[in-house]
Amino acid sequence: MNTDKSILIKNGRIIDPANKVDTQADLLVVGDKVAQIGSIKSDCENVIDAKGKIVTPGLIDIHVHFREPGDEEEETIASGSAAAVAGGFTSVVCMPNTKPAIDDQTSVEYVHRMGRQARKTFIYVMGAVTKGREGNELAEMGLMAQAGAIGFTDDGCGVQDAAMMLRALKYAGMLNVVFAQHCQDDSLAAGGVMNAGYNSTILGLPGIDPLAEEMMLWRDIQLVKKTKVRYHAQHISTAGSVELVREAKAEGLPVTCEVTPHHLLFTDDAIIDYDTNYKVNPPLRTIKDVEALKRAIREGLIDALVTDHAPHLQSEKELEFLAAPFGIAGLECALSLYIKALIEPGICDWPDLISLMTHRPARVIAADRGTIARGDRADITIIDPGAEYTIDSSRFQSKSRNCPYNGWRVKGRVEKTIVAGEIRYSAD
Repeated sequence: MNTDKSILIKNGRIIDPANKVDTQADLLVVGDKVAQIGSIKSDCENVIDAKGKIVTPGLIDIHVHFREPGDEEEETIASGSAAAVAGGFTSVVCMPNTKPAIDDQTSVEYVHRMGRQARKTFIYVMGAVTKGREGNELAEMGLMAQAGAIGFTDDGCGVQDAAMMLRALKYAGMLNVVFAQHCQDDSLAAGGVMNAGYNSTILGLPGIDPLAEEMMLWRDIQLVKKTKVRYHAQHISTAGSVELVREAKAEGLPVTCEVTPHHLLFTDDAIIDYDTNYKVNPPLRTIKDVEALKRAIREGLIDALVTDHAPHLQSEKELEFLAAPFGIAGLECALSLYIKALIEPGICDWPDLISLMTHRPARVIAADRGTIARGDRADITIIDPGAEYTIDSSRFQSKSRNCPYNGWRVKGRVEKTIVAGEIRYSAD
C-alpha cells in the first residue's frame, strides 16, 4: 500500500444515502478512490479521527454564479472554488450569466480550464440557451455539449418565446442533457423587485407576482409533455409552483426542481427596512409559500438543495433598493443554514439532508457523483454536526460579502473537504 497517497478516516458516522448506508465505520482512501469501508487497520500516516463527526459524499451545488468572465471583481472561478470547498462542496455547476455569457464552446472550455487551475472543487458548466441570453437566437448547444456543458439555461432570464423554448427542449433531448429554467414570465414580472403583495404595497416597491413563476412553469410542463425532455425548475419559491411540480411528477414527467436556503428561512417581511441583502430573484415570498416548500421537502418532492450563490460588490448592494442587484452570497454557510431550516425543526433528518445535497442533485445533471462506495472517486465531506459558530462574512473565501446571515449563531461546521483523494479544505 502506498501510504503517502492514502487517507484513513476513523470512527465516523458514514452516511451515503444512495447506497442506503448510515453506519459507524472507518473509510480508507487510496489515491483518488475509496478503497475500503469497515473496521480498518492500516499503517497509513494520514489518519483523520472523525469520532462524533459525519462522513458523507462530497456535497454538490448545482446552482452557483462565479462571475468569471466579466465581473472578476465580484468573484472569480478561483475564489468561488475556494468558497465552495470551505462550504463542503466538492462539485458545483456554474451558471452562464457572465459577461460575456457562456454561450459558445470556447467559453465552456475556459471555465473548465480555470476550474482545473484552481484545484479546489470540481467545476461543471451549464451553457446559455440563447446567444447572449437575449432570447432571440439559439446558441450553439451542440458544440457546447461537445465541450462538456452538462445542461442549458438562460438563468436570470426565462426563455420567453414558447416556440423557441420548444426548439431548445428538442435540442437538449437530442444531446441528452438537462434543460434548467429560471421560471419567470417577464410580462408579469418586468420591473418588479420583491414579491407582489401587502409588503410591496406598504413599501411602495414594484412587485413580482407569484404568477410570473407559475405561468412559465405551467407552460414548460406542457412542452415537456410533448417532448419528454429532462426539465429542471430552478429555485422554485411559491406554493403554486410546488403543486405544479407535484402534478408533473404524478404524471411521470421528467421534471425536477430545487430550493434555496433563503426561500426557506425568510419571508418578504425581511425587506421592511429596505435591506438590499434580502433582494433576490425569485423574491422572498410569504409564510404560506415557505411552509409549502418545507412540506414538499418532507414529502420528497424536492430534488436538490442549492445555494444560488450570487456574489456582488458592497458598493452595488449599497444602492437604493430599486437599483441594487439581486442575489445572496452563501456557499460557505449553506450547510448550517439547511440544518437550521430543516433538521432543527424536524423537517428532515441527516440522511434526507445529505441525499438532497449529494446523489439527488447529481442525478439531475446525470453526473457520476454523490456516493462513497468502494471504487468511487474519493469526494468526501467531513462535518461536525454539533459545532457552533458565528457566521462572519468578513472571513469568507468568496470575494463578496452580500450575506444577510452575517452574525447568525449556527450549528454544523465543515471540518474537511476531500476532492479526488486530496484534502482541499480543512477548518483548522
